[in-house]
Order: sequence, then structure tokens, then C-alpha cells
Amino acid sequence: MRLALHSPPHSPHKDLVSAVGWNLCNELYTCSDDRTIWRWNRGGEALSKVCTLEACFTDIHWYPSMSQRQRSGAGTDIFVAACTDGAFFIMSKGGREEKRVEAHEGAVISLRWNFEGTALATGGEDGVVKIWSRSGMHRSTLAQNEQAVYAVAWGPDSDQLLFSSGRNLFIKPIQSSSKQLQWEGHEGLVLKVDWNPINNSIISAGEDCRYKVWDCYGRLLFQSPRADYTITSLAWCPSGDVFAVGSFNYIILCDKTGWPYGKEKLNTGTLLSVAWSLDGTQLAGAGGNGTVVFGQLVDKRIEWTRIIATLENHNRIRIQDILSETAEGLDFRDRVIKMSLGFQHLVVATATQCCIYSVSNWSTPHILDVKDTVILVKQCLRYFLLVDCFTGLQLYTYGGRHLSNPKFQGLRAESFNHQNVSLSDNVLAVIDHNDKKVVRFLDINSGKLVGDVMRLSLDVVEIALNQLGNLTDQKLVFVDSNRDLFITPINRLAAFKLASMVENSMWNDVADVLVAVADQRLVVWYYPHAPTVDRDLLQYVKLTKDCHIGKNAKLQSFHGPRCMVRRADGASISAHVSPYPFLLFEHVAAKQWDQALRLCRHVKDNLLWACLAGTSMAAKELNMAEVAYAALDEVDRVHYIMYVKGLLSEEARQAELTLFRRRPEEAESILLQAGLIYRAISLNIRLFNWDRALELALLYKKTHLDTVLWYRQRYLQSTKYEETKPQFLHFAQQVVIEAEQIKAKIKEEKERERRRSGANPLQAKPMWNISHREMPTLSKAGFMSGLSKLDYNELLSSTT
Repeated sequence: MRLALHSPPHSPHKDLVSAVGWNLCNELYTCSDDRTIWRWNRGGEALSKVCTLEACFTDIHWYPSMSQRQRSGAGTDIFVAACTDGAFFIMSKGGREEKRVEAHEGAVISLRWNFEGTALATGGEDGVVKIWSRSGMHRSTLAQNEQAVYAVAWGPDSDQLLFSSGRNLFIKPIQSSSKQLQWEGHEGLVLKVDWNPINNSIISAGEDCRYKVWDCYGRLLFQSPRADYTITSLAWCPSGDVFAVGSFNYIILCDKTGWPYGKEKLNTGTLLSVAWSLDGTQLAGAGGNGTVVFGQLVDKRIEWTRIIATLENHNRIRIQDILSETAEGLDFRDRVIKMSLGFQHLVVATATQCCIYSVSNWSTPHILDVKDTVILVKQCLRYFLLVDCFTGLQLYTYGGRHLSNPKFQGLRAESFNHQNVSLSDNVLAVIDHNDKKVVRFLDINSGKLVGDVMRLSLDVVEIALNQLGNLTDQKLVFVDSNRDLFITPINRLAAFKLASMVENSMWNDVADVLVAVADQRLVVWYYPHAPTVDRDLLQYVKLTKDCHIGKNAKLQSFHGPRCMVRRADGASISAHVSPYPFLLFEHVAAKQWDQALRLCRHVKDNLLWACLAGTSMAAKELNMAEVAYAALDEVDRVHYIMYVKGLLSEEARQAELTLFRRRPEEAESILLQAGLIYRAISLNIRLFNWDRALELALLYKKTHLDTVLWYRQRYLQSTKYEETKPQFLHFAQQVVIEAEQIKAKIKEEKERERRRSGANPLQAKPMWNISHREMPTLSKAGFMSGLSKLDYNELLSSTT
């Protein structure tokens, strides 16, 4: 990516150009020390002189409007200009002066509208920061400093103000009760600052000839090398993907993490101001020698498998197929604003249209009309998401059919980026902008909220949904503000921590494989669903690769066994992971279990055996799971699977498999719904949940009250403890315990279950003599705390 720059051969300004700003119609307004303001078109042609004032200008800013469709509203076509005489002017588009406000003693150096247009902040040579109403009425004096305030910028929610004074940066909440944040930003005066509402990052530039990137807490993310000249201007692109830095006779285009795409030389003198158009495709700069420079973003490149799409100019994309060595050009009638490539499709959003191409057919796209500037395109296997500030969120098929327009209370479309929204074929997940501890799930077809809202104790920074499977198998991974990575099923919210110190994470688009950048290393989970099946498998399916990626590295793509990582210095690194799990998952998806087993036996890697164990247990293929666990030397799990296979009824097997997944409440519910009361009671006894076992015995006609008391009595005898629970003491005095009668009752229950399941007693599989040391970790801990081997075997045999 680079900036294609050009300057008009003749500038109407007779002195230095001090500031530039784009209006809602994508026209550029420039103000100069010759005390004039001129209007330009996007092509760099000066259209007309707007006005002339008596004082010199220092800054200009247009009244904000997130949506271009709102630009026709009354009173929105205005701008504010700051002057060296201490006043600022509120002016109409045509140059008519609506109000002059005496603001500061000395020059008004910087001013900015907040994002809603309800307030104006000014910083002056007198070191004072003031807040004004839209009409120019003074609201408050936010801060008073000993040195001049050279730059101001609003926070994403317009409830905080960032400003610079001397070498320091300040974040001052508008509410006086909140605490101010202050830190030393540069070794010289801080001349420019900007705060992007999309990525919530801050950039600053100073007389120390450096520019820096900070997070919203004042922590340094990037520091540039020392330049030859003072950095005099900078500005975020509205999308938050890039920013521009200006100095003497050059301009630098930088990635959001700080590293530069390229440096373009100019002949403009010192660039005193830079500004981006509302769609983020064009840049303008104010030259110290009176010239105005225009820049166009070109050579933006995106890749997916064998396809490379490159934006050659504002309305042309070149498509390259690496395998077939062919190239093709796509021309558009309007300026290209967004493009996204993946899942066999290219989605291109222009100023008025959205074009959907299939990678197998570049000649006949599906075309949609768009009502506003598209700020985000998000793709999944069957659908894609368009986000703009007027319509909000819109879901479409790749055939161009509109699915839904998801909405919820507090939705702010302008705040969405690739980190706080995720899309799959089943559900759309978004982080609530008003409360970042909340993640909402919306139905693809109806756009309405589905399932439970996920509420966490910390802010969520990033979310990602896996791309395969149905709604019951849908998983969400998220990174919180502590940089911890968690995974949870969305139909049963239960977060499990996977890693710490995580920069970002990404799902593979052809298999449920997860990759993350954690602690300057690449971490791959070949079967991240293990916590919902058997969390002890994580030790086998997790692989850490030391790829020398350094700090602040970001994942770019993860398709098949190839992962692309962008380092903090801008270098791209290609990392490859094992291809065998992808082959295994293909066989599993096609239910080709024999081929999957042959692959594992051929490779002879615990990684593959663990993936086979997890997938087979999830699919309830117990024979295959038994073989896989045996290959992993997990003897306790092998014996447990044998025990499950020997059970008579399907409900009992389902309950034991659910218990294997560490969900005892759900296992108990399965047994109770099937009418297997004794099995539900014995399940709680095996888990040493004595109170629940007694509660079930009382709830279901006290049939097995003596059974619970008998097992409780034997447990206490084996552990040599005395009874202390009041309920057990109470019923022990009322109920007569006869062991033979209890065993007969249990035998009768077994016969009833056998008749119900239709099993032949002669064909029933024998019960293995499993000791408590051979049980899975799930229930081993409980039995090792007390039950004797005899009691345990007797309890198991009574439930078989």
C-alpha cells in the first residue's frame, strides 16, 4: 500500500497553508496565512474562494456527521475556523460568518468537534482548554496549563479529551469527578495528537522528530526512529487501519501498529496539516510554501489461497491467479472504498455499489446498491456482513439476497471493526459498545438476539467464531483486557482459559483449528474444542512455535496449514503447521472413521491420536475413542469407555458420556427424564454429592432412601468418620437398613431397565473389574477420598 501524490501546478494561496479539512461532500477546504479560505474538488482543482478574514488561520474542522445520508440535515453544513487573534468563527459552507467567539488570550491553536457534534473543544496559546456548545456558548474550562496547548482530540465516546501541553499528554474526562491521566510523551514539545474511535489508539508527534502510538491508557505501543526534521502533522484514517505523518518535504503512510508502508518525497516545505476524506481513500496536506498536496491510497493488496487482489487506482482492481498465471482487471464506476477476499468470493464496496465476485467467474458479479459509505465488510462461508452508519448492520448471501438487518439497543455502527464483531453461518457475535463486558449473539436470518447474553467481569477486546459445524457446535473465543484467551460454547456459556499474554487469535477457515500470538510465540490448538469434550486432551493438541515474531505481531490470515503473521516492523512471516490434522478432520466430517484410523496409525503422532480421541468422543464413536485413548496410554479413560459400552440403555450411555464431559447436572437430567431414578441417585453417590442423592431419594417416593443411607453408612465406615449431617442423622433413626433387601431392589431396577432396552442378559457385556485407581480423572478424585475398592466395584456393578 502507498500514497499516490500530486500537487496542483498553481495554488491560489499566496502564503503558507496552515490547515485543511474535508466536508461531507468530499470537497476540500484550505485556510492560509493570506487570510483566505479556498474550496477544492477531489481532483485537486481550486473551485472558488470561500471567504477572507482579518486574522490568520491556525486550524479548521468541519461539523461531523457519521453518515453521508445525514448531510442534508439543517445546520450540519458548517465548519469552525481558529484564528491567531484568540477567536474562532462558526461559518457556513458558503463562507457566511454565523458567529465569532472570543475564546482565548493569544492564538487559538487547535479545535475539534466531538463525534456527535454537540460540543467543541479548543486549545489556546494561553494553555487553557475550553469546552463550547454547538452554538459557541462557553460550557466549561477543562484545564489550565503553564504552556500552550498545541493539539486536542476527543475520545471515542466523546466523554474524554486528549490534549498536549509541553512534553506531556493528558486525557481529561469531561466529568470533573473522574481522574485525569497524564504522561510524558516526547522529549520535546508535543505538536500533534489524534485519537481514533475505531481502534481506540492514540498517535502523537513532537519536536523530538518522532511519532508514537499509544493505547488509551497511555502505554507506548510503537516509537518511530528519529527523523531528520520535526514531525509537524499527523492524522488517523477514519477506518483506523492506517495513519499519515507529515514533516518537511515528505509524508509517511503508516500501519495502525506504527510501522511505515512507505515514505513519499514532496516539494511543499513543511506539511503543517493533513486530513483524510470521510471514506478514508484520499488524503490532503497543507504545505508551508503555499501548495496543497493530494494523495490517493493505491496498491492495497489482499491475498487468499492462490488469488491476489490489488487496488491499482481509485476504481480499478487487478486480480492475479498464481497457479494459472493469469491476470484480470476489474473496473468500477466509482471509487473503491472497501474490499474483502475470502471463502471463494471477493466483495468490493464502492461509493454507491457493492459488487460480489466468485473466484471462478470474474465477469458477472452480483451488484447491490449501498445507501452510505461502507465502513466494514466481514465474510464467512455462506454470508457476508456490510456495515455503514446509515443502515447499520446488513447480512447478505453471496448471491446478493438480503437476509436481515440485525439491531439491538445501544447499537453504534460507527464503532464496529474486525475485532469487535464476528460472523459464522449460524450466528453473528458483537461486543456491546456501551458495555464492553457484554457479548451479544444475533440470529443470521431474523437479526434478533438469540441465546443468552454473555456477561464477563472484564472488558472484551476481541472475539472470533469458528466457521464450521452447526449451532450446537458453535464456539466463541475471546480475548479480555488482561490479554487472556478463552473459549466457550455459545449454547452453554462456560468460558475455559486457553492462554495468557495473547495479542490476537484467528480460526482457520477450512477446519476448526485455532492459532494465536501469545508471549511473542505462535500457539496452535489443533482441536480447541477439547475443553468441551475432555480438557486433558489440550496438552496433546497444543503446539507452540517460536517463529521470532517479536512483540505486537498480528495475524493476517490462516488458511489450511499456512499462517501469515505481520511483525511489528512490518515484515510478513509465513508459518506452516502440520497438515495431517486437516486430513483427519476431512475424514471425520465425512464419517470415514476407518480412513481416519489408518492415517493416525501411519503418522504415529500423539497429536493426531488426541484429535481422533476428541472428535470420536464428540461424535460418540466409542470404539474409535477406545483405540485413540489406548494409543495415548490413557488407561483410565479406556476402562471408562469399556464401562460405558457395557451399559444396557441408551439413556445411561448418554448420561455417562455427558458426565465424562464434566457436566453432572446435565447427566442427571438425562437420567431423570428417562425415569432411571436409581441411576441418577447412584451418579450423585459416585460424585460424593450426598445431599443431592438424598434429595432425589426423598423427591421420588422415598424408594431408595434406604439405599442412600446404606451407601453413606459404608462410606463413613471405610473412611472412619462419624456422621455430622443433620438430615442423615434424622433419617438414620427412622429407616431400617437391610442390605439384602436393598440389593434385591437394585437387581429389580436393573431387570426393569434391561427389559425396557430390549437387551438379552446373555448378550450383555461383562462388567470389568475396575478399581478406583483406573477410573478417569473426572470421578477418580472423589473415590480416592474414601470409598473402598469393594464398595466402588459393588456400586458400579449395581448400575450396570
